[in-house]
Amino acid sequence: MSLLIIVFLSIIFFMVFKTRILVVDDEPDILRLLSYNLKKHGYQTDEVRDGEEALRRIREHPYQLIILDLMLPGLSGMEICRILKQNPKTSSIPIIMLTARSEEMDKVTGLESGADDYITKPFGVREFLARVKTVLRRAEGTKAVDGILRAGSIEINLERHRARAGDKVLELSPTEFRLLRFLMERRGKVFSRDQILDAVWKGEAFVEQRTVDVHIRRLRAELERAGAGWYIQTVRGVGYSFAEED
Repeated sequence: MSLLIIVFLSIIFFMVFKTRILVVDDEPDILRLLSYNLKKHGYQTDEVRDGEEALRRIREHPYQLIILDLMLPGLSGMEICRILKQNPKTSSIPIIMLTARSEEMDKVTGLESGADDYITKPFGVREFLARVKTVLRRAEGTKAVDGILRAGSIEINLERHRARAGDKVLELSPTEFRLLRFLMERRGKVFSRDQILDAVWKGEAFVEQRTVDVHIRRLRAELERAGAGWYIQTVRGVGYSFAEED
């Protein structure tokens, strides 16, 4: 195989497997700044300035991440986020919400609508790139290998339906087992009570939000018995997550 063909194939491989990010912001200066720095660090980017165009691009192209401004002409970033998260074909695409609004309730609303992270303007480029890297890594999730799901000292055997923390076997109910698995597979991401209800209880009737709190409390207590209770984290005003770092 000639050197020219090898170089050509390498370029094609790089273009196909390069992480592709959609940047949505109506401020041209912000759009250029983010796109320039993302490309500088090896990402492939597309840039749009309104919500309708963003949805059209997302339908046409596979993206690994969306940087989404909250205040957009036409469809707002919050509306776009909800639309994407309600569609099974786009619900798994991670979203970083970008906005000048810094009130806690705005952040909570953004996260509850399905955003994976929330960055307030003004921000540093270094912080932005670090958040991008973290969200992309988190999106890969914790995957089972040979039927075993591992995160830190916690291990779940999916075939035997058993879990352990270190050398201690965890005594979990079927619901607590599903809850632990759900959070472990999405390590580092914060979920509201409603999101956990939908995923773990799968629309069972007459299940209230406080049911999530009860099962989280029981799960955390069992993990604490093995010295691992800190893995289940409470994010005030939002919900729960499985610790991203050991």
